[in-house]
Amino acid sequence: MRTALIALSLSLIGSAAAAADPTDPVKEVLKDTQDNWNTVDSDGKYIFDPDPLSRLYSKKFQTTYAEAAKHPAYDTENNKPGDPFGYDVITSSQDGCPLQDVTMKAAPAVNGVTDVTVTFKQWTCVDDAEVKNSVTEVHFDVIDENGKPVINDIHRLADGERDSLVEEMESVAKGE
Repeated sequence: MRTALIALSLSLIGSAAAAADPTDPVKEVLKDTQDNWNTVDSDGKYIFDPDPLSRLYSKKFQTTYAEAAKHPAYDTENNKPGDPFGYDVITSSQDGCPLQDVTMKAAPAVNGVTDVTVTFKQWTCVDDAEVKNSVTEVHFDVIDENGKPVINDIHRLADGERDSLVEEMESVAKGE
């Protein structure tokens, strides 16, 4: 009996240690975003390629993205689905500098959603001091789906207002 209790205790400790951190999918998206801004290589990693889309984002996000991709921002071959944005959704821009002073902080989960806040400076190569020192803030809604953390929405903060990437994709899918 004692051996069984010890084995059960070790099993539970191992399971808790192996539990995924809600920042894991955000870290991967951020790494790819940083890599893209650190290079002039045109073959950057698209954070919505099939592999990361299926692993890092919720089913709802994937479905919404698939509908929006039917209305790409630019012409595609044979009118196939494509990038519905035409800009980097994390930095909210087409231009920028390598990201600097990147921070990430997860708040305690509320109603099953963990708010992961990311801040960074994206204009450090610009001469204007105010622009150069400006800080961009992005929030990721992370939920647990099938036992792993996934991104359910992305919110950019501008002028004190939070937008919703899911709502933007829904508008694109409607042709708006």
